Amino acid sequence: MKFDVVCFGALNVDKLFKVKKIAKAEEESTILGFKESPGGSAANAAVGLARLGVRTGYIGKVADDPEGTLLLKAFKDEGVDTGGVATSKGGRSGLVMGFVDEEGERALYVDPGANDLIDFNEINLGYVAGSSFLHLTSFVGEKPFEAQTKLLENLSETKVTLDPGEIYARRGWSKMKPLIERCFGVFPNANELRLLTGNEYEKGAKQLIDVGVSIVAVKLGRRGCYVTDGAEEHLVKHFKVSVVDTTGAGDAFCAGFLYGLVKNKPLRYCAILANFVASRCITKIGAREGLPRLEELSKSLEEHREC
Repeated sequence: MKFDVVCFGALNVDKLFKVKKIAKAEEESTILGFKESPGGSAANAAVGLARLGVRTGYIGKVADDPEGTLLLKAFKDEGVDTGGVATSKGGRSGLVMGFVDEEGERALYVDPGANDLIDFNEINLGYVAGSSFLHLTSFVGEKPFEAQTKLLENLSETKVTLDPGEIYARRGWSKMKPLIERCFGVFPNANELRLLTGNEYEKGAKQLIDVGVSIVAVKLGRRGCYVTDGAEEHLVKHFKVSVVDTTGAGDAFCAGFLYGLVKNKPLRYCAILANFVASRCITKIGAREGLPRLEELSKSLEEHREC
């Protein structure tokens, strides 16, 4: 099967606590609610794409435990192919403990588990070859990072996109440049781009374009996003919604943007799609509950007449 997009990143079970406030050192806070759900940046993007009718596959690793079973079942229920997911007989699946305050802001603690065990030799090159896009997100450990880098060395036709997250952004420019040079698109937020390049988002985006990236889309939160391909640039406003939880907003943005790329939409249109999908994500608690389906996307964009 040829995929439109194959996603490659961590698979985690998210344990999200709704709290009165996010406590600092030596402080206390009150838990208002709790939700457990499947997550992981690339995994959330994969579900977002599948809901929009995109043929989506996945590369990752889980353990042979209840959490791993939950993660795989969630993919199958959403129509994401799991043929690229390896299973470790020992250890534990990835886990994220998240705390979300009443403004929707969050703090996350990551236990990578089996995610850090994935090896390049566990990846079937035929699974990725022929897909239109390969979308990468960050891992904590060095071994999966090396697997991603080696995979890119063995691909020629597939366009690569990267959502670096803070983990990869903190690796710095010299460490990330070889991977970035192979990317068609890079989708950081403004802080990640600053960590990566040392520049604010416009200059940072130009730095990525200068080393061969074709499209840079910078997530600016309440300000929307900034997108450029070197020839044109756009600052695209956000959709106004009531924020419940920002968990997964960046992943949803990537899903919307990739949907636009798969459908060969213009740069600004891709940005509007990305902002819309992200806006729906943050109206519900958890990274996937608010992700829209294709019919909702089409109807809402027509109503807003943004495109």
